[in-house]
Amino acid sequence: LNMAEITTSIAAAEASNDNEAPVANISLQNIIDGTNERSIPKTKFIEDIDMFSGSFDPPASPELLIGAYSDLHSKFKQIEQQLTEKKAHREKSIPEIEKSIKLVRHLIQKKEEGDSAITRYNLADIVYAKAEVDCSQGIVNLWLGADVMLEYTYEEALELLTAKESKAKQDLEDVTEDLSFTRNQIITCEVNISRVYNWDVRRKRASAAGSN
Repeated sequence: LNMAEITTSIAAAEASNDNEAPVANISLQNIIDGTNERSIPKTKFIEDIDMFSGSFDPPASPELLIGAYSDLHSKFKQIEQQLTEKKAHREKSIPEIEKSIKLVRHLIQKKEEGDSAITRYNLADIVYAKAEVDCSQGIVNLWLGADVMLEYTYEEALELLTAKESKAKQDLEDVTEDLSFTRNQIITCEVNISRVYNWDVRRKRASAAGSN
């Protein structure tokens, strides 16, 4: 989900009002205040609703403002879900990479000692067999995903896994930061929607009191 998709959604919501009286044209740029480092929009907080509404020609109605921020809120919820899933994947993959690194280092140690490694491998469910691994060759096979396995020397495998570990940890840090950022934008959207609604209620009450 990116800014272009959010813009398209807001434009579609505006188009639905084409058969009604002229309304303000609210674009994505009107309700965001830039983006973070990974292009997630930052919700603009409405300090002065009267001034913000009047900045459009014609002035934006409460319904239009609430609709724009509600749509942005919905998109942020989708981003939040995607980031939550990505974070869970990273949290699961990092321990697996660390385990592989530990195993390769164990094999390197056995090779340096001129010894073999004893392990157990899975034959079937809850059935394991004992095996002796010849470490003198210094060769290990790594799963790369998508049913792809490649052969590496111990040193190459350690370098590859270490790089993957570093990238996975950086990705986890980034996605954690993005998730916190996105949740803050969701809260800002909700606050804006609430404030616009209350502003509209006060206006209608004042108008009714004036007419009486």
